[in-house]
Amino acid sequence: MILRFFASTPKGTEALLARELTALGATKIRVQSAGVAFAGTLEAGYRPCLWSRVASRVILRLGQFPASDPEALYDGVRAIAWHEHFGLDNTFAVDLNSADSFLTHSHFGALKVKDAIVDQFRELFGSRPTVALDRPDLRINVYLYKNEATVSIDLSGESLHRRGYRDEALLAPLKENLAAAILLLADWPQRAAEGQPFMDLMCGSGTLPIEAALIAADIAPGLIRGRFGFLAWRGHDQALWERLQDEAQARKQECIKKMPAIAGFDHDPRAVASARKNAERAGIAGVVQFTRQELQVALPRAPTAGLIVVNPPYGRRVGGDSELPRLYAEIGETLRRNFSGWDAAVFTENTKLLYRLRMDASRSIPLYNGGLECSLTLFHCSERAAAPPIELPDTKERPASLAAQGVEMFANRLRKNMRSLARWARRSGVECYRLYDADLPEYALAIDFYGGEESWVYVQEYAPPPAVDALKAAARRDAALAVIPDLTGVPENRVFFKLRQRKKDRAQYTKFAEEGRFVTVSEGGYRFAVNFTDYIDTGLFLDHRGTRALVKALAAGRHFLNLFGYTGVASVYAALGGAASTTSVDLSHTYLEWARRNFALNRIDTGAHAFIQADCLEWIQEAAQCKARYGLIFLDPPTFSNSKRMTETFDVQRDHEALIKDALKLLSADGVLLFSTNSKHFKLRVSLTGIDIEDITRDTIPLDFARRPHVHRCWKLTRQPRVDRST
Repeated sequence: MILRFFASTPKGTEALLARELTALGATKIRVQSAGVAFAGTLEAGYRPCLWSRVASRVILRLGQFPASDPEALYDGVRAIAWHEHFGLDNTFAVDLNSADSFLTHSHFGALKVKDAIVDQFRELFGSRPTVALDRPDLRINVYLYKNEATVSIDLSGESLHRRGYRDEALLAPLKENLAAAILLLADWPQRAAEGQPFMDLMCGSGTLPIEAALIAADIAPGLIRGRFGFLAWRGHDQALWERLQDEAQARKQECIKKMPAIAGFDHDPRAVASARKNAERAGIAGVVQFTRQELQVALPRAPTAGLIVVNPPYGRRVGGDSELPRLYAEIGETLRRNFSGWDAAVFTENTKLLYRLRMDASRSIPLYNGGLECSLTLFHCSERAAAPPIELPDTKERPASLAAQGVEMFANRLRKNMRSLARWARRSGVECYRLYDADLPEYALAIDFYGGEESWVYVQEYAPPPAVDALKAAARRDAALAVIPDLTGVPENRVFFKLRQRKKDRAQYTKFAEEGRFVTVSEGGYRFAVNFTDYIDTGLFLDHRGTRALVKALAAGRHFLNLFGYTGVASVYAALGGAASTTSVDLSHTYLEWARRNFALNRIDTGAHAFIQADCLEWIQEAAQCKARYGLIFLDPPTFSNSKRMTETFDVQRDHEALIKDALKLLSADGVLLFSTNSKHFKLRVSLTGIDIEDITRDTIPLDFARRPHVHRCWKLTRQPRVDRST
């Protein structure tokens, strides 16, 4: 029986996946954005679950039908015989995505699909299966495009990048399937077959060397996974699956004896220990060698030249030995000096620093790490260097030389801002504020000053447009960073830097590092924990200082609800403003713990204050059913989120109307709802009866953000008083 399938994959790796599927016996292959459609027998669907190194998911298509309204979607889903796929004792979940269709609220659509399924079970059996968002027995996928619904079963269960060998609690910037794609694009399979060695000079938790070993040993990446989505599916063929596993085991035993030398190095002993444990879980502990070693002294571990892959860190903290420009220069020097004749592949999002390698690239391939636009750049290592990078002058020579580069213009503007804003901050009691916000187009930086127990400076660079010369932009940025410590009086080791760029198809708060380093700063007489290293945002949105003051002013005696609560700063303001209770809801356990930390810093007894880890979209529905009511609601959703723990994507422009209407169900009769967004081109499009909507943006933008008045938008929603018509 010929079935239809779709396999998803990271953007930029579609052609690799198509080649894999062809080799695995799939037919009617059609490459699409972020995936490949194909056909074949059930075996053609099982094989990529076991063998694909780059696929994220494999789904089996059950049906396709027109769905121009909720009822048509419900009827089409209910027409599928779901009892043929799973039973009452199974759990299930629904993933729904919609594009160019009637449905603008994907959560509502997922609920409609769920209702159709459980209603069918109730009609047939008088009972229904249970929904389990976390690790369900069967995951159902619905894609609605131009009012045409495609319903599928996820054969993978959870993403195929989770091979089963990596400790997810540890920092691992590369997913396993992206690491495998990097190796395939660097021609590692052919090199391994020729016996060439492999080295990773910054191996972290060992993902690249382990994937290199799995490829060289012909080990199926899904072989050590204990769980697939099809195992609870009633159409599952256990005999077929056992045959494919036996075949994979035989190939592993045959090829693991002919392995080339594979090694990983890292300066962090914790990373090396983690890599060794991961290799042991992958069954290749004796195949890959992991060693603690500094980058500069790395040497070849084999007599023949081979392949080096380096994935430098993405974070951009300035200070001491963590300065990235210097790190990239060290990588280039090590490759040229110690590995002449080898080929190197450097995978990074920070492409503007590649020139510091002083090596001529042979090829550059665009790839995505989640939503980050990255590049895999291939080099041949040679002692002959490319043109040297632009270097900053020594400190003694800095004033005159930097003036010659034009940085004196930037320095003068920063001095002027510091004089005026420092006076305003002292008068207003403000200790954390924005000093500079791309005032000069040539220096597109945002500079924030944080006061508290010590002083800190956080610098963000807005990504330059493609028309701007990358080398000149880098030179201006480096020159600006060189003078910021002297101008602000903040030591260089307390100045931090990151690149702020447009986010595409990603959760809002993606991690850059995992140092877990918090410092305490002050705002309005209160104390808050911030983190300058792990995220693009620090945990304290300075532009919402006025919004938080409004929350405090409105909170007295009210029950306060903080949706998408982030680090709970607004909840702290509400509690200190006399709120009867506060409830902070966020999907992230990390942020809720951060919120508890902020409550503790301000010595607030948490007895009347709740911290709830949940998908806000679902939690609102459940709270409405329980008839929960709040006198003050702060609703500040992300612009876009596709968190792996949410049941569907969220887009604030697309979904805000339904979200606001749902939140209003929780608002008491005399309550106030504050809705805010930092979406740059946001248009409020909401039709409400009996609700007054007031744009309070101007009142919530503080003086230090006056140069960027659209940093956020904010509205105040209240219920109109009922008119007594009895008189």
